[in-house]
Amino acid sequence: MTEITVKKNDAGQRADRFLSKAYPNLKTTLVCKLMRKKRIKLNGAKAEPNTILKEGDVFRFYLSDELLSKKQRIQNDISAEINVIYEDENIILCDKPCGLIVHEDSEGTNDTLINRVLRYLEEKGEYDPENEQSFVPALVNRIDRNTRGIVIAAKNAEALRILNQKLRDREVEKLYLCAVFGKPVPNEAVLTAYLKKLSDENRVVISDSPKQDFLTIKTKYRVIDSRGDLSLVEVDLLTGRTHQIRAHFAHIGCPLLGDGKYGDNARNRQFKAKTQALCSYKLTFKFTTNAGVLEYLNGKEFQIENPESLWFMKYFDNDEKQV
Repeated sequence: MTEITVKKNDAGQRADRFLSKAYPNLKTTLVCKLMRKKRIKLNGAKAEPNTILKEGDVFRFYLSDELLSKKQRIQNDISAEINVIYEDENIILCDKPCGLIVHEDSEGTNDTLINRVLRYLEEKGEYDPENEQSFVPALVNRIDRNTRGIVIAAKNAEALRILNQKLRDREVEKLYLCAVFGKPVPNEAVLTAYLKKLSDENRVVISDSPKQDFLTIKTKYRVIDSRGDLSLVEVDLLTGRTHQIRAHFAHIGCPLLGDGKYGDNARNRQFKAKTQALCSYKLTFKFTTNAGVLEYLNGKEFQIENPESLWFMKYFDNDEKQV
């Protein structure tokens, strides 16, 4: 018989989901079966899959050691190098570099932002997978491999639950900078269109009118500067769809500089641009509902230090503005 006690980071979730996360060999369907057979008990009684756990609850297992094997530690060769914009006991704001993926891809790449964050927290002594039963620090938002910018990591389960709700309810504002060919007209607007994801091709298509299987997208923008063939644009995504900024601006005839998927490769080569000129550069917490332990973040704004250091900003230096 094995016994474990529910910790603070484990509380507030269903019993079956907790167990399937804590023990990779216990899939949800197997957990339900074992509970019916009373081979998993909660607080000395028959366990129910949908029970919401409280700190201090006790599970007893009448199972083999193989079924109760724990998750693996992060590989020792993973780098702990992350660029921290802000950090406290609950969250980290990272400046993800262009070229680094946020999670493992289909090729099984281990050098990811989340693995670097986990290694960083392990080395600081703030995360030990052997002492955590189900919770793993996690990223709250994600950006493409070739997009630089701010990504939020939650250090504990309460912060993760709160931030997931805040992003879902648009109580966190994320602004992007991008360089596009041409000049969007007018200088400020909210673009509305319809997007369909083509998963097999890893791309999306845009329509100006509603179609079956197409999702509504809204892209708010403001032209900051315009010089020669390029414009510098600030973007606020009112919906967050795959490749939305890149595809939407290409759709209106202003593709992003350096975008090889939706843009103009001949013009990209003229500028020697090998990756899209896109950065998630500013984040503001704008809570309209209670944020619990994260209430202290309300109203705080964070941005990439020296955004002029973005490589594509060189095209807007030392010239007179044309906007």
